[in-house]
Formats: sequence, C-alpha cells, structure tokens
Amino acid sequence: MHTAPPDDPISRPDPTPPSEDRAPAPPSGGGLVDRLRERLSRDLREALIDPSQQPTGDFDIVAQQLPSMGVDRVASFNSLITAMRLATTAISLLLVASRLDEFETSVKVWTAIIVSYAIFRAFRPIRYENDLQSLLRVLAEVALHVAAVVMTGYWQSPLIFTLLTAVTVAGLARGFGFSIRIAVVTILAVSFPFILQAGDQREAFLQSASWGGIVMLVALIAGYARRISGEADRERELAMDRLSRLSDANALLFSLHRVTQTLPASLDLGDVLDSTLSRMKSLVAYDSVAVLLFDETDGHWEVVRHQGLHVPARLGPTELPLGLKQAITENRPVYVADLHADGPGLSDRSGSGIYTVLSARGAIIGLLAIEHSDFEHFTSRDVELIEGFVAPASLALDNARWFARLRTVGADEERTRIARDLHDRIGQSLAYLAFSLDRLVERDEAGDPVTEDLGQLREDVRGVIREVRDTLYDLRTDVSEEQGIGAVLEQYVSRVGERSRLTIQVEADKDARLPILQEREMWRIAQEALANVERHARATAVRIVWRCDGERALIDVTDNGVGFEAATAGRLDSYGVLGMRERASSIGASLEILSAPGRGTRVRCSLNPNEPGLTAPNQPALAAIGHRR
Repeated sequence: MHTAPPDDPISRPDPTPPSEDRAPAPPSGGGLVDRLRERLSRDLREALIDPSQQPTGDFDIVAQQLPSMGVDRVASFNSLITAMRLATTAISLLLVASRLDEFETSVKVWTAIIVSYAIFRAFRPIRYENDLQSLLRVLAEVALHVAAVVMTGYWQSPLIFTLLTAVTVAGLARGFGFSIRIAVVTILAVSFPFILQAGDQREAFLQSASWGGIVMLVALIAGYARRISGEADRERELAMDRLSRLSDANALLFSLHRVTQTLPASLDLGDVLDSTLSRMKSLVAYDSVAVLLFDETDGHWEVVRHQGLHVPARLGPTELPLGLKQAITENRPVYVADLHADGPGLSDRSGSGIYTVLSARGAIIGLLAIEHSDFEHFTSRDVELIEGFVAPASLALDNARWFARLRTVGADEERTRIARDLHDRIGQSLAYLAFSLDRLVERDEAGDPVTEDLGQLREDVRGVIREVRDTLYDLRTDVSEEQGIGAVLEQYVSRVGERSRLTIQVEADKDARLPILQEREMWRIAQEALANVERHARATAVRIVWRCDGERALIDVTDNGVGFEAATAGRLDSYGVLGMRERASSIGASLEILSAPGRGTRVRCSLNPNEPGLTAPNQPALAAIGHRR
C-alpha cells in the first residue's frame, strides 16, 4: 500500500492493484489515526522549539554559549501582559455585572474563577523558560479561558475578552507559529459547538468569523511582537558577546604585550624559563606545569622545568602523555577535560590539562603541559590565552637556547685561542729548553765543560718566564666599564713595544664609548691584528687608529711588514683571520684586510662604515707609516 507523506492528513489510494505477494493493506481508518497521532507527536516536539529564537548567522556562536534553559522569555512583556489581563478581566466583569440577573450561576462561578486567576497572575506573572513545564503552563492558561468561554456562552460569553489575553501570552512566549496554532485551535474549539447548536447557523457562522478574525489578529500581533523582541534580544546578546570577546582580546593583547617586553629581556635559558612560568601563572590558574625541549641528538624530550609534579628528566617519544602526542600531531593547543577518561597526564592526580607545542622559526622546539586537579577546570578563554602566549615564549626560549650554544662555542674558541697562544709563544720555548737540557746532559756525561752553556740556559729560562708573564697579561687585558679601548690600547702597546721593539703609534678617542659587548669585540680584533704583526709580519712600525662617537666606531691597524698576497689571506694565520671576521660579524661590523708583498698589511674594522666622518685616511700602508726595513 502506498502511503501519503507524513504531513498529508489524507491518504491517497494506490492506483496499482494489489498483487498476490503484496501484504494486504491495513484498514484506512487505522492508517489515518496513526498519521494523526504521528502528526500530533511531531507538533508537540516542534512546539518546544521557539522559531523566533532559532539563531542565524553570527548568532550561532552566541547561542552555543548561552544557556537554553532558565531564561524567562516573557519577562520583558510582564507589564504588558498584566495590564492587558486586568483590562480584559475588568471589561468581562463589567459585562457580567451589567446583566447579573440574566446570567446563570455557572457564569458567575466562571467569572469568579477568571477574576481570581487574573489577580493571582498579577502578583505572580506566568513564566516561560523554554521547557516542557513552561509549555504546559501556557497551554493550561489557554485551556482555562477556552473552557470559561465555552461554558458561558461561546462567542456570546461576557468572558470572551479574556480569551485574547491567553492567545497573546502564547504568541509572546513562542512567536508566530505557536500563536497561530493556538489561535486556530481556540477558534475551532469555540466555533464548532457554537455553530452546531445555534438556531440560526448563518448568523452563528458570521459571528464566529468575526471573533475568529479578531483572535487571529491578536495572535499575529503577539507573534510579530515576539519576533521583533527576539531579534532585538539577539542583537543585544550578540553585541554583548562581541564586547566581551573584545574585552578578552584586549586583556590578552595587554598580557602578551607585557610578556613580549619581559621574555626577551634575558638571553639566559634559566631566566627565560622562570619568566615564562611566572607570566603564565598570571594568565592561567594551574596546579602543575612542565616545559620540555627537544633534543635533536637522540629524539628525546628534556624536561627543563617542572612545577607541582614529579616527572623523569627525559621522556622518549612513546612516553609522552596522549595530550602532548595529539598536540604534536595537530600542531595546536589541545584541551583534555577529563584526564581520567582520556589520559593520564604527566601527573596521575591531574583531572584536566592543556597541551601545546612550542614552535619557533618553523620548527617545534619544545612542548608545554599545564594541568589542574579538577575536571573541566580550563575554559576556551584559557586555551586562547595559552595559544597567544606560546608564540613569544617559544621565540624567547629558542633565542636563549641558541645563545647558550653560541656562548659554548665562544668559550671553546677562547680556549683554542689561549692554547694556540701558549703553543706559539711558550710551547716552542719550552721545547727549546728541553733540547738544550738534553744537549747539556750529554756534554756533561762526555766530560765537556757546561758552565757557560748553563749560564745561557738560565737566561733562556728567564726569557720563557717573561713570555709566560706577557702571555698571561695579554689574556687578562680587556676593556671594562671603567676602561675603554683607548686607555687599554696605550697600556697594551707599551708592553708589546718593550718585548718586540716595534715602534707603535696610537691615535685613540677616549671620550665616547660603545656598548661593552661591541667594544670588547672591537678590542679583541685589534689585539689579534697586533699579535699577527708581532708574530708574522717582521715589521718595524705599527700605527693603530681608534675612532668612536658613541654609535659608530673604527679600528685600524697598519704595519710596514713583509705583507702577503691577497689570495693567501685565508691561509696566513687563518684561524686568527677567521676569528676576526666572526667577531666583526657578531656585532654587525665590517672587516677589511689590505696587503701586498713588501707593502705591509692593513686591518680595518668599522661599525657603520658607510657613515662619513669616521674613516682614517685611506692611503697605502707604506705611505701611512713609512717602510723602514
């Protein structure tokens, strides 16, 4: 049997004749009753949905966050409903009083019931909270007034005006769809028995049509008022939600601004970690936290900081909690509301947690785990705060990590330089002393006199001691907050001149200073250049120029030594040349080495070299100091 769609109250016969293998069609009456029952059930379910409150557009976001129950939908109309209820009740009471002798006892009883109900609702207005109980209260009010009208004369009842209040309440509670349905049911419930028992059915039909039109008009007005009010409420709620989001965003930006000001302030990894956890504690409340950094050597995660929990110092990829694994996979913050069901976390006592990756320069450098003992402790705002917080924190951690590596490389470089200086100066002298002692021992065993050679050896030992002292002094000599390059240069070159018999001319500015780190690198470049002159250039004269105005600087070391081909600059004392280039690059300076065989060498390091007024006279090394061989 072909059945009509569920919304079609009338079944249509199947034009195809039944076949033998087709089940016999059920009685049409049973099918109609089933469809009516299904339609009634569906209408009841749909009645629980307020069409005027269905969100659209941006309001979808707001509606998901607002409570659907517990809000009185007609609270804003209570004054209007109460005034209308009292007015219609007063009109009905006047109609009854004007013809009190003509009415039966039932009219008086129903009038008393309606008046009592109106007084009760005046002090305790009806509530509609979008639940089944609220729907039943509205339907009960409509049923009460329909019964009062039906029992007191239908459309000729003196209580007919109170029916308008019930229809209005229904419309203001649920909007167009519900109010029209209530109006139709009310009109049919009063009109059918009124027309059937009327002597003049035509007159009864016209009267029913008149009052039915009035009831329908009131229902439409009430539904339209509900829609306008609903749209206004939605706009207001949307505006308030946007303001709340803007307020949260402003608070987040302010917090992140403070974070970006404080996190990069230190390049020490420990300071950055402490500052990171301190700032994060001011943004989000948590019981335990852990920061893990990735170790590229073996693919493990090193726990560099943890608070409020016990965790191993290193975790393998398979030892991470599920939240951290998911954060790595999705490369975003992950919120686990119930760690007992979806965990565990880093701590067995934690009930909820936020897990995210620390990304910097396009790579994941670490992980962050924040946990709390309560279930569902964190909110979406907490996740947004953490998501905005980790970007500057990750960059600060990565900077500190690279600085620690560079500092280690710098320390290794200094150790290598010291070892080279000791080898170049003291190592060879000590080797010579060892050979001399062996030679003296052999001569003594052969019976040859060694007194004169011992005296020479004593002088050589004294010379080595002087070299050791000079080397240690050179290693200790450095610029400081009290002494700039100008003062240090004068002290240093005097000792170099004494031991090497070089004629050294110094032209140095002593008033302006660079930041200590930049000035120290410039000094090391000058020291390295002068050491190369002393060891390799076989020069007789050196000129050193130091210019500084507080921002820009120039160091120029020129000698009249043997020089070298420009192509061999990377091979002649290559470590010293490469070291000078690295130091210049670290402070944003440029290094220039000019040399030619027999023409001397010039090492020139300038900070902002294109700025005028800081360059020394650009002349060949020989012309600058004279070639004295």
